Amino acid sequence: MRVAKELQDGDVVNLGIGIPSLCSQFVPEGRDVLYHSESGVLNFGPVAEEGDEDVDLTNASGHFLAWYPGMSFFHSADAFAMIRGGHIDVTVLGALQVSASGDLANWMLPERGVGNVGGAMDLAVGARRVIVAMEHTDRSGQSKVVQECSYPLTGKGCVDLIVTDIAVMEVAEEGLVLREVAPGWSAEEVQARDGRDAYSIARGAGDRTVKPHV
Repeated sequence: MRVAKELQDGDVVNLGIGIPSLCSQFVPEGRDVLYHSESGVLNFGPVAEEGDEDVDLTNASGHFLAWYPGMSFFHSADAFAMIRGGHIDVTVLGALQVSASGDLANWMLPERGVGNVGGAMDLAVGARRVIVAMEHTDRSGQSKVVQECSYPLTGKGCVDLIVTDIAVMEVAEEGLVLREVAPGWSAEEVQARDGRDAYSIARGAGDRTVKPHV
């Protein structure tokens, strides 16, 4: 929901697997956002209601999509040509780690020895704006916002905005800027969770809290 507020009227937006794919459920009223998928669909809307699923109509996460006025379909190669040709305004991606300088790691877990590139590397360099939507910590409670990524990189210096369950952070030239914190959190608590060295600068966010989103 919070990420969807960043999307502007007329934007062509690619949604990654997982949390990012939920953005299509929260298009701000009055805005016309064209969602794009590497699977070969442009201008889709929310996921299909139970009983209305079409096995040939899915998003990147494999969720069944509802039919939407103006949907178009094409080969996956054409979908990637749109990405590589610079025609995607915004991509929303999940992440395993994001560094203070905007480096993105989201394709491999070295400790498990498994990974999946998908379209992430193309999107990281081909989209005009990259937003990361993720939980703030991993399963072990370690912050995914780090000074430097220890996982293999998807893209270097490509992330513009980070939205988590507890904070909104902008990647600026001078470092991470803490823009918003969720209710019940202070800017100091978010910084402490990430480690203060992850922030080159930090601005108080206590007066810019946002409602929790589910």
